[in-house]
Amino acid sequence: MPDLGVFGWIIVGLLAGGISGWFVGTKSVQGCLPTLVVGILGGIVGGWLATQINNSPVSGFLGALAFAIIGSIVVRLVLRAIEGGNRR
Repeated sequence: MPDLGVFGWIIVGLLAGGISGWFVGTKSVQGCLPTLVVGILGGIVGGWLATQINNSPVSGFLGALAFAIIGSIVVRLVLRAIEGGNRR
């Protein structure tokens, strides 16, 4: 599989946004649109992390999905930290 590029990381990020909600829990963003936005941002963050760690693009769908999920979890945790403890 060739380099995904930004568009490919966005598509993979859409799927990763939903999956990352299972790991982080319900106290972070909820709803369809916020989950999609978190997934897209997570896909971009995951793609950046992959290039920083490997110094080359991730090959394969599962590798890309794993990094996108990690990126989405990071985005959700950052959003939770920004929100603080006020949200129930």
